[in-house]
Amino acid sequence: MDFTSQVIFFGSLLLLISIIASVISNRIGAPLLLVFLVIGMLLGEEGLGGLGFDDFQTAHLIGSLALAVILFDGGLRTRTSSFRVGLRPAVALATVGVVITAGLTALVARYAIGLGWLEAALIGAIVGSTDAAAVFSLLHSKGLELKQRVAATLEIESGSNDPMAIFLTVALIELLMGQHASLGWGMGLEFVQQMGLGALIGVLGGFLLAYTINGLQLTPGLYPLLALGGGLVIFGAAAVAGGSGFLAVYLAGLIVGNRRIQAAQNIQRFNDGMAWLSQITMFVMLGVLVTPSELLPVAPKAAIVGLALIFLARPLAVFTCLAPFRFPWREQLFIAWVGLRGAVPIILGIFPLVAGLAGAEQFFNVAFFVVLLSLVVQGWTIAPVARLLRLELPPDAGQTERVELDVPQQADYEFVSYRIKADSPALYKPVHNLRLPNSARVLTLFRGGTPVHEEQGDILRPGDQIYLLSLPEDLPALDRMFVAPAGPAHLEEQRFFGEFTLDGDTRLGDLAAVYGFNLPPRVEPGQSLSDYLLHLFRGKAVVGDRVRLDHLQFTVREMEGNRIVKVGLKLS
Repeated sequence: MDFTSQVIFFGSLLLLISIIASVISNRIGAPLLLVFLVIGMLLGEEGLGGLGFDDFQTAHLIGSLALAVILFDGGLRTRTSSFRVGLRPAVALATVGVVITAGLTALVARYAIGLGWLEAALIGAIVGSTDAAAVFSLLHSKGLELKQRVAATLEIESGSNDPMAIFLTVALIELLMGQHASLGWGMGLEFVQQMGLGALIGVLGGFLLAYTINGLQLTPGLYPLLALGGGLVIFGAAAVAGGSGFLAVYLAGLIVGNRRIQAAQNIQRFNDGMAWLSQITMFVMLGVLVTPSELLPVAPKAAIVGLALIFLARPLAVFTCLAPFRFPWREQLFIAWVGLRGAVPIILGIFPLVAGLAGAEQFFNVAFFVVLLSLVVQGWTIAPVARLLRLELPPDAGQTERVELDVPQQADYEFVSYRIKADSPALYKPVHNLRLPNSARVLTLFRGGTPVHEEQGDILRPGDQIYLLSLPEDLPALDRMFVAPAGPAHLEEQRFFGEFTLDGDTRLGDLAAVYGFNLPPRVEPGQSLSDYLLHLFRGKAVVGDRVRLDHLQFTVREMEGNRIVKVGLKLS
């Protein structure tokens, strides 16, 4: 077998093994990143594969490219609607939070490892950013959904904190190599240049890319390649111009993902697959790159740094940054615990090696060990901690099938279908009497695999499959109409023992009459539950907010704009 065939065979086999390993990871609750790292270490020179790889320049290239793809995909999936509740706290965490985390970690590294102040600061900068992508993959694999404010803050932070950590790392390497005299105006101007140019090129490039996608008539399979290629061009253009390519590519994805574009579903699905491929490639490569025997000498000191990062630096940074935003203590504690370290610290650990910094191997090994510790300690406990702090919500039931239709001059309409189950709210209702949203239209009804003709009747029965055309904003209403609320077993048990769902328009007087409680002072019986809760939350309610009224507990379950649509009621 020639060398080319061997590379193709073993490379594709490794990809299949990594994908299959993700199933095992979900069952035992292990973070996927940890699984991919372990696979790489097993393939390495001291593992079963005996594969030697120490080309740090190539590793830096592959890692940077993979991170750009992952950040572009993250931007595509971030909804601007989440900015209402998560933008300001996330930006605080991504900037001031990274600096605080890096500084406190550097203080511990200074005495635990015995480094100079600049070397210790470099360690802090390398491990200063989080990898929330790993957190969400783990939470979703366990069937968990977080409160809106927590999810939005973590989601935006994950895409915007990497540029700060990268800037601090590069700046400190330049200081250590004598390229800058001190942390002064020059470094400040470089920071403004990197972030400013990165933001400018990312936003302008994002709008230009969206315009190009909508303006060209291509074969459907080329639109995803156009989007990804455009994102990488924006990444490279920003970096060449002296800006932050990582910030630029995330913002470009954010712009494209929130615009009306052709083949939007195909673009998102393709980029999701490419992001997974990038994660697998990057983490397996990083696992091969490390030499396990070299981790053992630094393990005790690196463990001290890692534990200080997890239990001291990250919590203090979170509590400091979120103090002005009045987050409940449970939410702050969970965000502090979800400071999971992943790809970026290891990639940043390569930077000193590529730059030829003296003692660079120590920085890489410490960063790698801290990531391993974080994945084991935090990664395995995220789901239980979310439940312990009562921050999880029943996941959206969602439609069973969703396909975007590229209708000329109207890119928003989607083709959706629902299977009618025994607990469906629409069961045994006539199709022509369904109170559908304005944009929705029934296309056809299948029963037993064949279309149902009008003369056969149109009463919905168990097992029927109904197909509709709808705009995306009306999909939640269709979900409520056709799919019964669903969630993990322990949430279903809670619902059975007193958890009910009420409309936000329910009058407080009616609730008081049914459940036997006294209305609070200066509250009118005709006031709606939505208005009352919005008053309590000062007009800034988010999904998951809770409040007690006498022996009742109300939980915000669904919102449309600034209005509360659904409220969970639990008797206590």
